[in-house]
Amino acid sequence: MVGGDVGPTGAAGDALAVAFEGERRRLVGLAYRMLGTLTDAEDVVQEAWLRLSRTGNDVVDLPAWLTTVTSRLCLDRLRALRRAREEYVGPWLPEPLVTGLADTAPGPADLLELDDSVRLALLLVLEELSPEQRVAFVLHDVFAVPFDEVAATLGVSASAARQHASRARRAVRDRAPSRGVSPERERAALEAFRAAALGGDVMRLLAVLAPDVVLRSDGGGVVSAALRPVVGADKVARLLAGLVGLAEGPIESTDVLVNGEPGVVVRAVARGVRETTVVVPHVGPDGRVVAVDIVRNPGKLRHL
Repeated sequence: MVGGDVGPTGAAGDALAVAFEGERRRLVGLAYRMLGTLTDAEDVVQEAWLRLSRTGNDVVDLPAWLTTVTSRLCLDRLRALRRAREEYVGPWLPEPLVTGLADTAPGPADLLELDDSVRLALLLVLEELSPEQRVAFVLHDVFAVPFDEVAATLGVSASAARQHASRARRAVRDRAPSRGVSPERERAALEAFRAAALGGDVMRLLAVLAPDVVLRSDGGGVVSAALRPVVGADKVARLLAGLVGLAEGPIESTDVLVNGEPGVVVRAVARGVRETTVVVPHVGPDGRVVAVDIVRNPGKLRHL
């Protein structure tokens, strides 16, 4: 929520706060797509509010002003985060936005619109881009911001802004996996994967995994996780079966949507500690699982 003791007060301040709250969901969505974590996104949006409250009611086009300020803050944050993420322990995955849990209380995913632009696979491709490319792509290709405004945000020419967006678009086209599979086939593959994985059944996993499947697990150096991506059906199947074998007692699983894609929240006790894991299998065009993303870092699962 908005806060602070600077800027307009009284009716003018109230009106400004109401206007800002009307933009908050869009701004959080913008920042999350640029930064990949909801915590960072909310911090940036709060800073945008503080700057607005100091500016007062002199802003002519509030949505455009907030978009520019939030994007510039994200650009600064991305540049600062590059070294931290290079030094991150193991693979880095975006903070998952989970919906579909048994309770109906509003969760983090309710703070922004979910669509294909928040898919984990796409966010991972965006993570490989330069900060300028990522900001240009999100602004223009996702939020339809004109290139002259993108250029002003980046502090470059319109031609340079177009180049940043074009390079990002090419990377997304070349590296983001296709979703060219029917819903029925995807559902069947996911159900087969879930049953085989939770049962620790290597042979059944091999039947549903693509030969070159890639598993990424994000423990952040806090909990156990593979420190490098695991490649190949046999290795992935045996790793998943091994993880199930560590569980002490029953394993709880809940079907959910993770960034709009089918996934599973798994809770189990291992080595005397109750742990929560978010698992997202990605199904390829041939109906087999081509990638598995596993988020175990407790810092990214606080809302669960």
